[in-house]
This record gives sequence, C-alpha cells and structure tokens, in this order.
Amino acid sequence: MSLNEARDVVAQADSLWHEGKMYGVDEGDSATFAQAYERLKEHSAFSRPKSEYAHACYHYGKLLRAKDDPAAAMQVFIDATHSGTKDYHILGRVYSNMGSICHLAGEFPLSYEMYEKSAKMFLRDKDTLSYCYLLNDMAFELAEQGKKEETFILLDSIAHNCNDRNVKIKTLETKAKLYFQIQLYDSVIYTTNILQLLRYSVPTCYELKARAFWHMEETDSALYYANQVLSMPTASEQNKYNMLYIIANADSTLSNEDVLALSAQRSDIETDILIPLHSKWGLAVQLLQQDLNRKPDWRWFWGVVATLLVVGSCLWLYIFRKHKQHALLSQQVEYLAIQNKEAEERHAILRKDIDNLSQLKDSHYKEIVADIEQFSALIRCNQDLREHLHWNNFAEMCTLSNRYLYNIVTQLQPYNLSQKELRLCILVLLKAPTNQMVDMIPYSHSGLGKFKNTTARKIGTTTTNFRLFLLNLLG
Repeated sequence: MSLNEARDVVAQADSLWHEGKMYGVDEGDSATFAQAYERLKEHSAFSRPKSEYAHACYHYGKLLRAKDDPAAAMQVFIDATHSGTKDYHILGRVYSNMGSICHLAGEFPLSYEMYEKSAKMFLRDKDTLSYCYLLNDMAFELAEQGKKEETFILLDSIAHNCNDRNVKIKTLETKAKLYFQIQLYDSVIYTTNILQLLRYSVPTCYELKARAFWHMEETDSALYYANQVLSMPTASEQNKYNMLYIIANADSTLSNEDVLALSAQRSDIETDILIPLHSKWGLAVQLLQQDLNRKPDWRWFWGVVATLLVVGSCLWLYIFRKHKQHALLSQQVEYLAIQNKEAEERHAILRKDIDNLSQLKDSHYKEIVADIEQFSALIRCNQDLREHLHWNNFAEMCTLSNRYLYNIVTQLQPYNLSQKELRLCILVLLKAPTNQMVDMIPYSHSGLGKFKNTTARKIGTTTTNFRLFLLNLLG
C-alpha cells in the first residue's frame, strides 16, 4: 500500500466516524485499515504526516477494542500520544479511550489521570462540551473510590459552567454511584428515580437501584430491578453477574435446582468471560504503566541541539516555539486561578448560607436540598410539572410528590391542609413563579398573596419564610 492510499483509507475512516460508523465494522475491511496504519507507522517521526498518523492510531485502536483486543488497542493509543500531533481533539479522544480501558480494569486512579489528560486536550481545543463530559468522567472515577468531597467539587464546577441537559443527566448517574459507594442507599434510589423520570434507562442505573434495595433488605424491589437488568439487551456480563447473585438469593419461589442452575450460570460468566476480560484489561494497563514509567532517551535531543547550533534560523524557530509554550502555560495558570477564585467565592457564599440557616448543619440534609433544587430546575415549566407529578390526579400527585420531594405530603399531614393549600405548598417548594401558581392551583391572581399568607400562618410560619419552613420539614 502506498502512502497516498494509506491516507485515503484514514480519510474514509474519518468520514464514517462523523456519520457514527466504524471502519472495519460497519463498512470497510479491518485488514485494509491495519495495512494503512502500518504504512503510516513505517515513516520516521520527522517525515510521516503526524495528524493523519494520530487519526489512524485512534481509528485502529477503536477497531482493536471492538475486536476484543484491549492490550493491542492500548499500545496503538500510546503510539498516538507520542505522534507529536497538535490535533488536540483527537488526542482528547485517545486519552479518553485509555481512561475507559483503565476503568474496566478497576484502575480508577490511573483512569482518572487519563481522563484528566483528555479534559486538558479538549480544553486546548476549546471544545467546552467535551471538556464537561470529561470532568464528569473524572468525577465518576473519584466516586468509584468513595471520595465524596472531591467528587462534589468537580460536579459543582460542571453545574456552574455547563447548561447541557445530557451532561447534567450524566452527573446524576455519577451522584448515584457515589451514594452507593458511601452507603447512602436511600439517596441512590432517589437519584435513580430521577434518572428514570428523565427517561435515562441504562443497565448500570438499574443495577445500582437493585443493589441499593438489596442492602436495604427490600428483597422484592431488589429482585424486580435485577430481573429488569437481565432483560436489557445492552446489559454487560458484569451487570448480569451481579444481578444473578441477587436473583439466586432473593427469589423465594426458586427450587434448589433453580438456585444451583443460577449459581452455575454465574460461575460460567466469571470463569469464561470476566476473568479472561480482566486479564486482557490488566495487560493493557501494564503497557500503559510501563510507558508512563519509562526513562526517555535523550540522545536524539542532543543530536537535534547540535543541528540547531549549525542552522541559525532553526534556533529562532526554537525560541519562538518556547515563547508560545510559555504563553500557553500562562493561559492555563490564569484559567486555574480564575477557577480557584470562583470556587472560593462559592464556598464563601455557602458558608454564609450555613450561618444564616443553622438548621442546615447536616451534610446529608444539604444534599437533599440540592437534589430538590435540581429537580425543580428540570421540571420548571407548567407542562413538565403537570406531566411528571400527574398534577390533575390529586392522589397520584401526592404519591409522586412524596417519592421525588422526600415525603413532603406526609410531612404536611399534621396541619390538615386542603387540596389547594397542599398544592400551594408543593409549588412554593419547587420555586414556581406567581403566574404558574395562579394557573395550577388554580387561584385568582389578586388573592394569591393573601392565600399564601393564610396558608403560611396555618402551618406556623410567614410568607417570607414559607419555603425555608418546608425545606426544614424534610430534614
């Protein structure tokens, strides 16, 4: 294969990639792409087209992952990081794949490091959306390690810098994982309920919900969601392995033979699939660790320096490049300084709020408040609220309000409120605007203020402190 032919193959792979397809899987021949990759690799580091070679590494690495060869894929991704390309977007995707392989191997600190490198590449490419996704990936690795404070710092940064709905949904998944790792199982169930409400149904979320119910000894619910996971075509072998344990131990209708069959099936998954897969992922991680720990050979550098001393014009180019690197470093330092300042300001505001609201001392309570704020933002408009809380059916509205708003209806029962008064309390808790309250209670616009004052006094508070009183009930 000629160099031009290899370039054409990489260009075809790029086109398929932008269409959401993969060369060698959806279209094209994997052997042809392997030849193109090897042809580009044959050229020396100074003569081969660096950007095209990096793209070839990315596509070939993805193809090897699809062919279930993570070790070979990792080596190709490592080659991409040494290609010298300035295509930061492709480098961001390369590092993201490396982080994904480390995650599958259970090397969460190393996975965090690779995701961090990926995030920096996307930031240099000014791709803020991908940058936010990678920040969430970093947070997920911290959640896997049960690092609560560090995880929430990253999630807080995403919340203040990204308004993309899909990113925010992914942060909810990260929260669910963190809550599970730190054994806040009621928060796991609450968060996964929100994800289901938003129609984000992936096996991992259902698995977390099943395992949370299992730890809370609610075996019927655990069994229900375990069976849901097994019925999903996208469920991984690891998902199935975890759920088979719950089914075998929670389903009282199973005979001894059925339990033994499930145990045997689970054992087969572990022996035939999971252990070999972890072995492959572990080998891939070893290759990465070797690359990170290798001592660089500086002989080529002294050869380049000798050449630069001979050619004066190259010396000028060298200085110019150093100046650009310094400017970029200054830009990164300035960005980090701004981020640190914003974090300090947010923490100062948070400390002030805590001083004013002495009741909010418990950290779990603050997480409940944050969850309600996020839920309020997600269903702000009339139509969303009517649909998600079944507003026109009072009984169902009460049930769903209890589920998503931490038993608010139950907490208000001692005050013997009317239906309108109870609806007003829920709208106040969700920070609904005046026009929305008038429309959804319903109530006249002119008399709403007096109605709010009467209801507030009935439960023992004032209009000004109405919402704070409701939040305190949830604590």
